[in-house]
Amino acid sequence: MGASDNMMTGFANHFATQAVPGALPVGCNSPQRVPFGLYAEQLSGTAFTAPRAENRRSWLYRLRPTAQHGAYRPWQGAGQFRSAPFTDLPPSPNRLRWNPLPIPTDPTDFLDGLVTYCGNGDVAAGVGQGVHLYACNHSMHDRAFFNADGEMLIVPQEGAIRMITELGRFDVAPLQIALIPRGLRFRVELLEPTARGYVCENYGAAFRLPDLGPIGSNGLANPRDFETPVAWFEDVDAPVDLIQKFQGQLWSTRLPHSPFDVVAWHGNLAPCRYDLRRFNTINTVSYDHPDPSIFTVLTSPSDTPGTANCDFVIFPPRWMVAEDTFRPPWFHRNVMSEFMGLITGAYDAKAGGFAPGGASLHNQMASHGPDRASYEAGIIAALAPHKIEATMAFMFESRLPFSPTSFAAQAPFAQPDYDQCWDGFRKAQLPTDKDAA
Repeated sequence: MGASDNMMTGFANHFATQAVPGALPVGCNSPQRVPFGLYAEQLSGTAFTAPRAENRRSWLYRLRPTAQHGAYRPWQGAGQFRSAPFTDLPPSPNRLRWNPLPIPTDPTDFLDGLVTYCGNGDVAAGVGQGVHLYACNHSMHDRAFFNADGEMLIVPQEGAIRMITELGRFDVAPLQIALIPRGLRFRVELLEPTARGYVCENYGAAFRLPDLGPIGSNGLANPRDFETPVAWFEDVDAPVDLIQKFQGQLWSTRLPHSPFDVVAWHGNLAPCRYDLRRFNTINTVSYDHPDPSIFTVLTSPSDTPGTANCDFVIFPPRWMVAEDTFRPPWFHRNVMSEFMGLITGAYDAKAGGFAPGGASLHNQMASHGPDRASYEAGIIAALAPHKIEATMAFMFESRLPFSPTSFAAQAPFAQPDYDQCWDGFRKAQLPTDKDAA
């Protein structure tokens, strides 16, 4: 049976699952004697007193308590994995863009292959996010990881991966995403020779589905399309390095056994997978563009209503039917900051230079929009119904400006000529008095 054959559906549902019949206690969370001598442990993703609608926690029943470990010591691996506050460089008003992150030639697993491009906020304050890419050619062996600083939204771009977590295992391929809760232990196995993708490390409020407002009760990302794995466990007595990210630093301890020993669990704090192709796209059927907020899959709210700590927004295949309308994305200056990636195909505002596996950054109030080639094609296009196909771009959008890392700013695959894609726009010609006559 494959890792993704059995999945439970729904977003932040209260699930109950057991890998061994009778392992899950009934009627209470922490009985005096847990079935089979298992150990009950609560994993809390929110404060105990968070409102019921926002409270996230799960009860785990495992072979050994996780408290059974030695001291963590600083770990020096993952040399380009950085954390907020980002102080390498100040936030830049300049528009930045990168070619795809190269695939390594030396043996490199997911953790070693994480490199940080930018971020904002502060881990200690629980605000902001880190934006990373990964490129790897090796599965994580004898190693597990968890992030005490934030949840991790993983967006594969090339190569399917298998997520082994405390609460089950599942496969994630390009055009799907995985959401790993803060504090949950996991490892990443490659299902193809290489893998590459993007990661949003969210320090703020947990991602949730956006409110639909006038859209109504259906549309965008529907809850039933999110999938959570059933219980699965390893009973392996072999050494494992357990690495955690805590307050921006990496720490490691050694376990004599697999940490993936949860036999049963119940709760609403769990990893999940979502297929971006199931997104129910909303668009205009008359004129003008709706704002790109209609493409929001997940949102991490801030203390300012309607202004996100982070929005995860996609630009999927869709019909364009707007009448008397410039159909590519318009020129724009935005109070929000935008980190964009491309999973497959082309982005309709950039005729060239933005490749799958690449990235761009437009900080707040940075002027951006279609390059000249895309603009000139857009103003003469026949406005028949047209479907944009075989594409998937996305944004991590934040109310806070992103500070780039030294690695990203100095990378040989950065594009120093990005600004030039807007060169050559002609000045608009107003009618003269003679023309008016």
